[in-house]
Amino acid sequence: MTFGGLTPAVSLVGAMAILLAAVSSALVIGETVIPLSTIWNVLKLEFGYSAPQVNPIDQGILWSYRLPRAILAMACGASLALSGVVLQALLRNPLSDPYILGLSAGASTGAVSVAILGFGAGVLSLSGGAFIGALLAFGFVAWLARMARGEGASSTSSLALLLAGVAGAQLFHALTALIIAKSADANQARAIIFWMMGNLSGSRWPDVYLAVPVAALGLGIIFSHFRALDAMTFGREAAQSMGIRTGAVMAVLIGTTALLTAIMVSLSGAIGFVGLVIPHAVRFLVGVRHVLLIPAAALAGGVFLIMADIVSRVLIPGQTLPIGVVTALVGAPAFAVILVRSSRAHSG
Repeated sequence: MTFGGLTPAVSLVGAMAILLAAVSSALVIGETVIPLSTIWNVLKLEFGYSAPQVNPIDQGILWSYRLPRAILAMACGASLALSGVVLQALLRNPLSDPYILGLSAGASTGAVSVAILGFGAGVLSLSGGAFIGALLAFGFVAWLARMARGEGASSTSSLALLLAGVAGAQLFHALTALIIAKSADANQARAIIFWMMGNLSGSRWPDVYLAVPVAALGLGIIFSHFRALDAMTFGREAAQSMGIRTGAVMAVLIGTTALLTAIMVSLSGAIGFVGLVIPHAVRFLVGVRHVLLIPAAALAGGVFLIMADIVSRVLIPGQTLPIGVVTALVGAPAFAVILVRSSRAHSG
């Protein structure tokens, strides 16, 4: 297997170098610029090796704030990009992504329901509530799109699915707003609204301990189905003729997508357009074969969100923007381009 014409070993080294450069940038850049030598010494000290003593403030900023934030951004970006790859292949729709199809909005509603209303009676966690909300949102959007196209249709048109996603996202956003307005106090409401726009400011190591294994599990499950995803891009009937159990594959992959979206939304809020933009950009570089597309999208998504988080911290001096604002500034124009190209392709 080659990656962009390179050998696997060279591709892996290049990918690790890009990721290391992005994480290093996230550790260096901020209100306080910290040199790489200090970062290296902090890492050596934290892992029990001897190193020159560093400023305790710099050590706290790096180890307790910037490093977990960068790792969480990487896991979230990779997960959202992988979700976009899966949804675009299964639904055969270039506009599919967890944010546009309402999964992120449903996950937000589920998480807020647990946090404010106490759904689950203390048994259901924030992530569990987000997972249930994401599944409900996808079910609603799929049902609405099928109803709009007609009961006898075997597939869902791009326009019907897009409009159903918009309707579903608005419905779940409204439910979330209703819960906040009815049950949250002023401080809760302010914190939740900022979180819903995408926020990595509160990232800590326990978040990393949840996000990284879930992202790795999702990557493993999705990559193990790369042949099925290749077949599904030609339609369910074509995939079935190749011996693919399409029902089981869709159940596993949609469940995995809902899990990835839910966990990342519960930790970082609803971050839009990563699952839309990254798969299209990566297809341009490596092609449409999922054996290359899946790992490349995970890498690109992680690097993209790390860089977006850096921008959110430095764009306005002394103030941190919600990361969802930065991704929307990139994703909204890209969405417009993809929408126009898709419409022209269908009309042609």
